[in-house]
Amino acid sequence: MKHHQFAPTPPMGWNSWDCYGAAVTEDEVKGNADYMAEHLKQFGWEYVVVDIQWSEPGAVSSAYRKFVPLEMDEYSRLIPATNRFPSAKNGKGFKPLADYVHNQGLKFGIHIMRGIPRQAAHQNTRILGTESTAREIAHPNSICPWNTDMYGVDPNAQGAQEYYNSLFQLYAEWEVDFVKVDDIADSKLYGGAHIEEIKMIRKAIDQCGRPMVLSLSPGPAPLEQASLFEENANMWRMTDDFWDHWQMLYNMFERCYKWSKNVGPGYWPDADMLPLGHIGIRSVDGGGGDRWTRFTKDEQRTMMTLWCMFRSPLMFGGELRDNDDWTLSLLTNEEILSVLKNSEGARQVYRKNEEVVWTSNETEGNSIYVALFNISDEQRTLKVTLEELGFPTSSQVQIRDLWKKESVGTTETSIEAKLEPHASAFYRLEIE
Repeated sequence: MKHHQFAPTPPMGWNSWDCYGAAVTEDEVKGNADYMAEHLKQFGWEYVVVDIQWSEPGAVSSAYRKFVPLEMDEYSRLIPATNRFPSAKNGKGFKPLADYVHNQGLKFGIHIMRGIPRQAAHQNTRILGTESTAREIAHPNSICPWNTDMYGVDPNAQGAQEYYNSLFQLYAEWEVDFVKVDDIADSKLYGGAHIEEIKMIRKAIDQCGRPMVLSLSPGPAPLEQASLFEENANMWRMTDDFWDHWQMLYNMFERCYKWSKNVGPGYWPDADMLPLGHIGIRSVDGGGGDRWTRFTKDEQRTMMTLWCMFRSPLMFGGELRDNDDWTLSLLTNEEILSVLKNSEGARQVYRKNEEVVWTSNETEGNSIYVALFNISDEQRTLKVTLEELGFPTSSQVQIRDLWKKESVGTTETSIEAKLEPHASAFYRLEIE
């Protein structure tokens, strides 16, 4: 599918939500872009994404203010709040900020909510390119349970597709590269994803003339609708919001196992953002405020190992400029990131007694990757045989520790690692 070309490997970037909630400012976005360009771009990190409520002048945290006025143009389209994004003044929208990011050799992304602003429906504003109005295409019974900004769009209404077309035409004019669409991948009220709106968004991107990565959020996306997501999006959340709690990371192993057959070039089940480094600065989500990640160092490595082995998109959630050496080391290990970019066929070899082993193949080459995870609360020694990993009998295998970036010996039988609680080991195996 054509749109799969837009994300041949899992997208890697920064998103403002985990640290700034709904209240990020232009200067903060620019500062994180500067850091990415200097420290991370060479390792494949490229997207700078402004998350939710950028049209809300009074946003102060991740706690949404209900039924507040949003900045909007005459055609029912939300535009950046100029007190937070000064370069958007005089109708320039996000184009100047996108230019800033592009001049760093990076790509620019935004978050939007499914649907049309409620205020547009109430004011009955116009839809570009049609005689229809916002009130005529709004679906007042299709609403988000946790945010009051939008009504859904009635897919059968005249002007509905034109509204979405006008939206993505505007984003193309701003030179947006990545769009995260929220309140769309899962709907408990309607028995699944908002299928027709997903399809309208796909059509709108296809006609706008600019390649944009489409990310669907939140989740959990229903596994039985995997084909829908593959046909229309580049990535989709397979989980609710993910935070720095061990139980959430523990549960992700089962989610990754269930989705592991639905991963491929251009379509990526998304395990959500990486709550690493300095997070919660203006966010009250995740059971905490301003803090450094509550994950232990072992848990942080376990998360990065699982995300890279499974090949989830990597969206860093912390304030990049506050990274310490440890956090930076997690994001710049080229051998770990090579698994994300250059592997295929990831599968769970076994899970027993809270011991988990995954493997995948190098895309070009004869190496095999193997990850061992101790997800119990006590020290364990994990073992996996070469036969279980698919090596021919009588193989002599060179073992390279990817986190240490060093060779650690050879074996003809099995791989073994003594692991602390919640810890992991990540190896590259190559026949000598």
